[in-house]
Amino acid sequence: MTGAQAMVKCLELENIGVIFGYPGAAICPFYDSLYSSHIRHILTRNEQNAGHAASGYARVTGKPSVCVATSGPGATNLITAMATAYVDSIPLVVITGQVSSDLLGRDVFQEVDITGAAEPFTKYSYLVKDAKDLPRVFKEAFYIASTGRKGPVLIDVPVDIQRQEIEFFYPKQVDIRGYKPTYKGHIMQVKRVAQAIKNAKRPLLCIGGGVFAAGAQKAVRSFSEEFSIPVVSTLMGIGAMPTAHPLYFGMLGNNGKKYANQAVQESDLLIIMGARVGDRAVSRPALLEHTTSIIHIDIDPAEIGKNLGTTIPLVGDVGQVLEQLTQQNPQGEYTQWLAQLEEWRLQEQTKQKEELFPREETKFINPREFFNQLSFALEEDAVFVSDVGQNQMWSATSMVIKEGRFLTTGGMGTMGYALPAAIGAKLAAPDRQVIASCGDGAFQMSMMELATVNQHQIPIKLIVMNNHCLGMVREVQTVSYHDRQIAVDLAGGPQIEKIAKAYDIPFLRLEDARKMEGAIKEFIAADGSFLLECMVDPRETTVAEGEDVLGGRI
Repeated sequence: MTGAQAMVKCLELENIGVIFGYPGAAICPFYDSLYSSHIRHILTRNEQNAGHAASGYARVTGKPSVCVATSGPGATNLITAMATAYVDSIPLVVITGQVSSDLLGRDVFQEVDITGAAEPFTKYSYLVKDAKDLPRVFKEAFYIASTGRKGPVLIDVPVDIQRQEIEFFYPKQVDIRGYKPTYKGHIMQVKRVAQAIKNAKRPLLCIGGGVFAAGAQKAVRSFSEEFSIPVVSTLMGIGAMPTAHPLYFGMLGNNGKKYANQAVQESDLLIIMGARVGDRAVSRPALLEHTTSIIHIDIDPAEIGKNLGTTIPLVGDVGQVLEQLTQQNPQGEYTQWLAQLEEWRLQEQTKQKEELFPREETKFINPREFFNQLSFALEEDAVFVSDVGQNQMWSATSMVIKEGRFLTTGGMGTMGYALPAAIGAKLAAPDRQVIASCGDGAFQMSMMELATVNQHQIPIKLIVMNNHCLGMVREVQTVSYHDRQIAVDLAGGPQIEKIAKAYDIPFLRLEDARKMEGAIKEFIAADGSFLLECMVDPRETTVAEGEDVLGGRI
């Protein structure tokens, strides 16, 4: 068979049922071979969105997903999606076409050194120079993407290699010298961690996106419940514990729950699992390092101690490490600590009910109240995909996640992510509700994907929080730059109702708070896709009164 046919055969043998892409001349042999395959191809309207859609698919299935583009600008358009997946540890196999191998290095039409350009944002990359290597390369790519700390792997295939004929043999196993991820924690370190938990008076679990990458949500919940250890999460860890779980105390960080940050500050043992704990989670790590013992558990040793000094490092898969810790029975007495956390939570929740939710005006929607009401209307296992900006913070702190997922891009903060990621998520889980939310700025970065929704009849629900500005940047300019606003006004359209009509998608605008409940019911009950526009006050903030958007005081 040809190299292109071998590429398709490799995907079939990896049980890939859906791929996302955008064709071009340098990848046409692959697409011609795909014509005879059972693999479903979803044509997005931009290569970057093919990468985001593959990300959404991978995050719901927990397995590598595939996106495809041609050489030159097709490949470079995928870089942002690769960077987004790399920082958030999402397993992707990215296939790009390349100019003929005898023309490499001559700056011919649509030639780009994509393996070099994408090197900082891929876990590994291949430039295939002989078609007989394709089966091995594909087998290794799926293995690397899905093991250890998961991430994107790039396969760049020149067009002549796609046409070259080979004898096809797909390897059954992978053995890569020097690549041996550590899954079980070192037993001595496990014992040190268990003893530290036993000795602690105020232990706290801090969970991140690595919990999902390890498929360890149930393990975290069981460990927390068995040993009565409270939990906070980073933005990427939302949903690993149900929001209403009595041992879950919310998202920490600049825009997190006040009581979650209090818990971190007052804990005497912080156990970080599958999180890098960047600046948005802990803005002053030096202070925390001096007052709290810190255990950091991660499958990637490079992440341990990167942002926060570590007392006890432990390399390993979160799920397997929790199993090892459970066998050590690290039982302690934390009744007073839990009572204190519950008191802080009740105080803050009472304050929020009094200050945030009651609104007299009706011309704008309170976004916190909207997301809170929406979450109670969703099914238990619904998938909610949040874009970046103010809507991300409003939904992260107000949504009640039950047994579903909260998907967002936490590390890169890529605008335009939600709509294509929701497309991928829905194709991965056609029987689950999938809702996406974005601001009007992010909407205009990916609204062309409504054509993908319409063409393939993908029944997702989209919310656009419209305040006619780049709300988060406006908020920073107001707080930190004396309200000198520049380049944040989104006047000039589009009229979102007409955009929805252009793509044959049902539409509803919500601008009267008294009609919120009815609008949410109509939105959820509608068959097929639906677009709901919520009008939000341009001066609405993401922080409590008196606080800086970047975490300090005004």
